[in-house]
Amino acid sequence: MEKIEWKVDGMSCTNCALSIHKYLQSNGIVEPKVSFMEGEVQFEMPSATNKEKLIKGIQNLGYKVRGQEEAPPAKKWLDNNRDRAFFCLLFALPILIPMLPGIHWHFMMQPLVQLIFTTPIFIVGMGYFGKSAWFSITKGIPNMNVLVAIGAIASFGYSLYGTIAGLGEAFAYYETTATIITLVFFGNYLEDASVQSTQRALKDLVKAQKVMANMIVFDDQHKEIIFNVESNTLKVGDLVLINAGETIPMDSKILWGEASVNESIVTGESVPVFRKANDLLLGGSTIDNGTVKAYVTAVGDDTVLANILKMVKAAQGEKPPVQILADKISAVFVPLVLGIALMTLLGNYFFTEIGFGQSLLRAIAVLVISCPCAMGLATPAAIAVGLGRGARNGVLFKNAKSLETFKDIKQVVFDKTGTLTTGHFDLANFKMQEGIAEDHFKMIAYSLEKYSNHPIAKCISTHWKNTEAIKWQHIEEIKGMGIKATDKEGNIYWAGSFKTLGNLKAEDGHNVYIQKNDQLLGWIDVNDQIRIEAKEIIDTLHQQGVHTVLLSGDRKEKCEQVGKALGIQEIIAEQSPADKLNKLDELTKISPTAMVGDGINDAPALAKATIGISLSNASHIAIQSAQVILMNQGLKNLPMALGLGRRTYETIKENLIWAFSYNIIAIPVAALGLLGTWGPTYGALIMGLSDVVLAINSLRLFKKKLV
Repeated sequence: MEKIEWKVDGMSCTNCALSIHKYLQSNGIVEPKVSFMEGEVQFEMPSATNKEKLIKGIQNLGYKVRGQEEAPPAKKWLDNNRDRAFFCLLFALPILIPMLPGIHWHFMMQPLVQLIFTTPIFIVGMGYFGKSAWFSITKGIPNMNVLVAIGAIASFGYSLYGTIAGLGEAFAYYETTATIITLVFFGNYLEDASVQSTQRALKDLVKAQKVMANMIVFDDQHKEIIFNVESNTLKVGDLVLINAGETIPMDSKILWGEASVNESIVTGESVPVFRKANDLLLGGSTIDNGTVKAYVTAVGDDTVLANILKMVKAAQGEKPPVQILADKISAVFVPLVLGIALMTLLGNYFFTEIGFGQSLLRAIAVLVISCPCAMGLATPAAIAVGLGRGARNGVLFKNAKSLETFKDIKQVVFDKTGTLTTGHFDLANFKMQEGIAEDHFKMIAYSLEKYSNHPIAKCISTHWKNTEAIKWQHIEEIKGMGIKATDKEGNIYWAGSFKTLGNLKAEDGHNVYIQKNDQLLGWIDVNDQIRIEAKEIIDTLHQQGVHTVLLSGDRKEKCEQVGKALGIQEIIAEQSPADKLNKLDELTKISPTAMVGDGINDAPALAKATIGISLSNASHIAIQSAQVILMNQGLKNLPMALGLGRRTYETIKENLIWAFSYNIIAIPVAALGLLGTWGPTYGALIMGLSDVVLAINSLRLFKKKLV
């Protein structure tokens, strides 16, 4: 199987994407992914499939496959909607200007002259709309271009018949043909620009991927030589010099120097952070102050920024539940409008006295004023802006469904360590049992805890890292309990919570207990601070009517201390990962629940919650179980994430109401002739602007207050 990823120009809504999707499926492609917002088509192709045939088929639908070339293809005349629109306008103006009040260009009113000026417009229009319409009909997937093409053909054909038969100006509707094609091209051009503007946050992230880098190499005298290279040529292990004001080319680790780094492109946090030797740098961030030498730790698709882009793009391709109804209607919209247009023609001709010409104009107006693209664009446009604003502010949504689901969240469950607290522990105290040597105690504790990723374990292993380590025969981490190991002599050791003591008598209230063969060797205490922003975040949630729960595996006393300090409404302590999972199941049955955790130890609970929200470090972005990730390593953006979800859903509803209302009102207005003799012209103009209205309303989401 060959993995295909094509850039496709010309897709403007889900109706376009649906056409390509159905075409690929009809040619044996299983589960193709088509994103009109990104202009991308992805699928796995059997080796026997004819790639050129698929490309030609997509192009026959009216779209252009650009492949994966790095450099943009050379632009050709009339190769885009803007060029087509202005070309058609050049020929349409001489036809339209004489029809304005007070202007008498009798020469231009002659049918034969209008035919000469309309023909180039008709040829260009049919080369695009007609070709696409015909191919979509023959494949059983009629698209928006069918409506435009039939309207243009009907008006041009009727006018041509009148001209050949010498029936005079009363049978000439060339201006209808000219305005339909010209205005729809202009509408498509405006729609393209509007849709692209909804992607601006994502474009900022893409731009941050491509920068120049100062690569360090050494000559035969071991002297440094620095020269400029493009960031995409770097490899893992390459050395780079990054000066103040420069962008970090790829994920790196500092070897020398220190700097203030602006990571807002990734985390949304505008305040620079201090970075020193051995600290990680995120590609796409900027050095505000200082100079560092670093070696590259990740390139290409393995970088944090690349993973963010993949997440946002994947989420844009997802369909939230609210889109299902719109998709069902869009699928039958074109045949439905064709039927309404035919009834309009027959009804007006047989039941009114306006004649065939005016009846035809009303039918054409129905065709061109209807807009399936509006229904197809309503959800994706809002989703694109919502995801983009989130990504630009350090909130990543793995799927579009999460954005919509946020509107239902009634309670938020918090883990304690690393979530409500900083997770950066300091060794507070330790004590050995009588007869246990301090060095021996430290060696056992270090040898056990260095195998755990838990923040407390990391604190202990880092604090005593210069201690000699024991070589274990077997070692395992038991979630919710601690680390258990066996040495070569068969002795069993534990470093864990109070639960690991079993029947051993010991004073409760300490963080870690060290045991050997059911003998308590001593205990260790650490200090952890509550996050500065935690109290404000909890208060904000309470003001919004959200119930808060603290769910932790830590001791009851410590959980109550943190919970009461923050004003959390419900405290559930001493829970194993399995207990957390069961508790989350109970809570989600009561009401939709968001779980906020570190994304590693709480992975099962995060997956079980209605929405899982991770606070893990950016470097672990690709392995999280959460649907939403807060990149600033804190709770600060949690209310914004909840607010963004609600506002995005509101915007989707507004867009869908507009899209449905527009078509429900516009089609009868056109059918009844309320648009006047210029019905098709007004219809084409209104249809072209309808999608722009949706894009503008979606763009308002960039400015809406979220908290």
